[in-house]
Amino acid sequence: MPILTAGTKAPNFSLHVTPDQKLSLSELRGKPVVLAFYPADWSPICGDELSVFNEILPELRTYDAELVAISVDGAWCHDAFAKHKHLHFPLLSDFEPKGLTARAYGAYREADGVCERALFVLDKDGLITWSYCSPVAVNPGADGILKALEELPK
Repeated sequence: MPILTAGTKAPNFSLHVTPDQKLSLSELRGKPVVLAFYPADWSPICGDELSVFNEILPELRTYDAELVAISVDGAWCHDAFAKHKHLHFPLLSDFEPKGLTARAYGAYREADGVCERALFVLDKDGLITWSYCSPVAVNPGADGILKALEELPK
């Protein structure tokens, strides 16, 4: 199944951001949102990708955009990984039922049991305005995200 495309209403979710706290997409309404699905904490490419996103956080803030990253790793793993990489945005756990949110976005690699490396930019109303699925071994960088945020209506 291909990832969801521009013009699609983003499926809501509520995922663990810590072992005892959840974050729902609906809580972010009113702002642009960047969703970054990635295969796994601790993999070299994922670490590099999320570090790039961490570096562009000030630029994302100029668009009043929120960034959340999602993988099937557990909340404890996310916590250790975020501290190790000094990440300043939430890592959400699509752990159980495994990959349910990724599946809703067409961003689950069934054969591998991990998320695709898929990016989505949502407008303030939760409509997908841009999406991209990178080959799993390629860091997509941030140019597409920034261009999509630039093109959002003011």
